[in-house]
Amino acid sequence: MKNSILMTFILVCIIPSMLLCFFERSENLEQAPVEEQLQENTQENDAEKENTQIYVKLLKDDKIEVMSLDTYVFGVVLAEMPADFELEALKAQAVVARTYTCKKMENPKHSNADVCTDSACCQAYMDEFSYLLAGGTNESLQKVRSAVKTTQSEVLKYDGKLIEATYFSCSGGKTEDAAEVWGADVPYLQAVSSPGEEKASHYTDTVKFTAKEFANMLDISSEGSPGKWVENITYTEGGGVHTIVIQGKTFTGTEIRQKLGLRSTAFVISIAGNSVTVTTKGFGHRVGMSQYGADAMAVQGSLYQDILYHYYTGVTLSNLSG
Repeated sequence: MKNSILMTFILVCIIPSMLLCFFERSENLEQAPVEEQLQENTQENDAEKENTQIYVKLLKDDKIEVMSLDTYVFGVVLAEMPADFELEALKAQAVVARTYTCKKMENPKHSNADVCTDSACCQAYMDEFSYLLAGGTNESLQKVRSAVKTTQSEVLKYDGKLIEATYFSCSGGKTEDAAEVWGADVPYLQAVSSPGEEKASHYTDTVKFTAKEFANMLDISSEGSPGKWVENITYTEGGGVHTIVIQGKTFTGTEIRQKLGLRSTAFVISIAGNSVTVTTKGFGHRVGMSQYGADAMAVQGSLYQDILYHYYTGVTLSNLSG
């Protein structure tokens, strides 16, 4: 009887306590490595974030936001290139945007930020929330995120140094030498063909002026027959206007573009009576990578590496830390 009572006591009280201690010890043994791993991962993520952080001046509220490099690149690709472009074109854009950003970080324009979100100064930028609010889709977000992740840490270099990775919307068939636009020759920014851009909304554009408006904008005399004002036009290798003489005054194509607010320096001027018509091809400075040209190449089966090597002469695709 006493033995039965003792056995019952052991079964009811002692064994459950022993089992509880065993499971608690086992749980602690299992949790400890997990907690350590989580802490280690957090430290690694924090270190990575610290190493790649970038200070971005936001155009919408003029505030400075700190983010990782690829978070910024992701937002640039969202803002700068249509997400319905081919994935290889988006990859090329990601590499170009990352290279452009890292180059700017070496010598920032802004005293308290590496870059800003003004496309006229640095690059356009859009966060996920704003993108969805503007009608974007989660599928597009995933596509752009894939382009950025696939090319992570990849940049373009020339002679071991980051390049000025300039880009624009479309060229009208051929890109332009940097020397023709900015006055200094850059070996990797040369004129190259860029076919297949016809779907671009600004592949060609036409603007009209009265002869008087035209003369006032160029600060030239409006005397004489307008049909005789234009003479002696020379062209660049990229098909833009190099120089043009109007009413005896010589202008560069870049000057005419600025004064008349044209979309590119590849233009033709025709005058009938007192009406002046200017037709342009392409949109942007036309130096570096054409975004519509990149998409056209991708449609034809080119990989993003092929696209980058086509538009930037003699460059190498490298790791940012390499």
